[in-house]
Amino acid sequence: MRRVTILVMLSLLPCAPALADDTPSIMKWFTPAEEKPATAATPATTAKPKTAVAKPATAAAATPASSVAAPIKLPVPKPEQAKVDAAKSEPAKVEAAKPEPKKPEVKAAEPKKPEPPKTEAAKAEPAPDSFAGIPVADRQKVQAALLWSGDYSTASNGEDPLVAAVKNYQKRIKGKITGVLTDAERSSLLAAAGNHEQEYGWSVVVDPATGIRIGLPTKMVPHAHDTTRGTRWSSTHGDVQVETFRVADRNLKLSALFEQEKREPATRKIEYSLLREDGFFISGFQGLKKFSVKAQLRDGEVRGFTMMYDQMMETIVTPVMVAMSSAFSPFPERSAPFAALSKSVEYGNGLVVSAEGHIVTDRKLTEGCQVLVASGIGDAVRVADDKDNGLALLRVYGPRKLSPLSFAQDAPKTGELTLFGIPDPKEQDGSRKLTEIKARLVNGTAIELRQPVPMAGFSGAAALDNQGRFLGMMEMRNAVLASIEPAAPPVRLVTAQTIRGFLAANNIAASAAPATDAKASVVRMICVRK
Repeated sequence: MRRVTILVMLSLLPCAPALADDTPSIMKWFTPAEEKPATAATPATTAKPKTAVAKPATAAAATPASSVAAPIKLPVPKPEQAKVDAAKSEPAKVEAAKPEPKKPEVKAAEPKKPEPPKTEAAKAEPAPDSFAGIPVADRQKVQAALLWSGDYSTASNGEDPLVAAVKNYQKRIKGKITGVLTDAERSSLLAAAGNHEQEYGWSVVVDPATGIRIGLPTKMVPHAHDTTRGTRWSSTHGDVQVETFRVADRNLKLSALFEQEKREPATRKIEYSLLREDGFFISGFQGLKKFSVKAQLRDGEVRGFTMMYDQMMETIVTPVMVAMSSAFSPFPERSAPFAALSKSVEYGNGLVVSAEGHIVTDRKLTEGCQVLVASGIGDAVRVADDKDNGLALLRVYGPRKLSPLSFAQDAPKTGELTLFGIPDPKEQDGSRKLTEIKARLVNGTAIELRQPVPMAGFSGAAALDNQGRFLGMMEMRNAVLASIEPAAPPVRLVTAQTIRGFLAANNIAASAAPATDAKASVVRMICVRK
């Protein structure tokens, strides 16, 4: 039995080094420090000190070994311990003296307080400064060129997309990355924009039927038509088509629409498809044409566009598709001019301004109309217009009970307002229900929408303040190219004062009596063209 126990004990001895390796890291941290002095002590007795050092390491866990530990500490760590002791004593002195320097530390922290406003100001500067030195007439061209080149993308960390686009452009051309264009950089971008406009008619616009911002090669697809869910632009022979769509149905699942787009029409053959939580992409063949569909979901609403073209035009269309993908924004934060659509039947709004049947509306709505109708009132005739302010004066004949507007309130330069109008019938399944859109007035005339919403048929709507007082008429600015009339905001206010002056010039006395409800003065206008 004794022999067995001895053999068992001997068999456990090799485990000691392994146990030492599994000891806390502090053991390993001290081991190299002890070995280095041992190897540098005396070259003749290098082996003995190593065994002496190894024995305490292995035996430390089992035996006290006080006699062995003393000689190791005395010859080696003493000089270092002296330094450590000195170092320990120095902090003690510093700690004793620290109470006095602590006050300057607090004083040093005080100047740091004004720094946050500087950083906040610096964060607020890039957005306006990104157009520093750029004339107003060139700003839309620069943005269109950045979108065409693919430099315009969604920014991260809350950075303004335009500033990020300028930085991407500067990085690509290996320039100094500042977020502000130099004169040479701006000239290069404007030259590129000019080339794109001349060759393709490239424009970045908002589709009023869907609210989508999209880049369009207007020379390639000059013909625009209404569709059930949006707008279709096409070439003369239909070999290139771009179609926007909007599906506002909270009960419709994105996956169901994804599968529907893959199957309809039946001639589609899918090469690639990708479904995500907030959108999808599909590409393949539709008959002899190539097609791609891109869509995004937000707040229960799906917006997207379809591009289709003949295979023989692939080399021509490919760069356009890249630019369109870069410019595509289903829910745009930054406004752009509205796409100009030549419709055979166009809808808008008019404002009743007199009990005799006078109506003020958007001048563009009345151009080329064979028949002009004030819905629910009767046929209208244009009797005057103001090209500079975009106003038209209509007259409806026959006895009618009308609610004319009151012009007692002048519009402020800034503030919250609400737009009241009757949108395109397809937005309301054919009804004439009054719709309101929240907005903000900036610089007296520019209107910023709170949300990117469809604006088809909304031009000529009434703008009211929070107290329901009439401030003016809303006008939508269309543009064939993104660089045309960029100084005018896409949605602007024709003030009550301007309308009052227009009426006075045509010998119509504007009512100054308080109106019971300004919204009652809004009527739908219908223009029928050839």
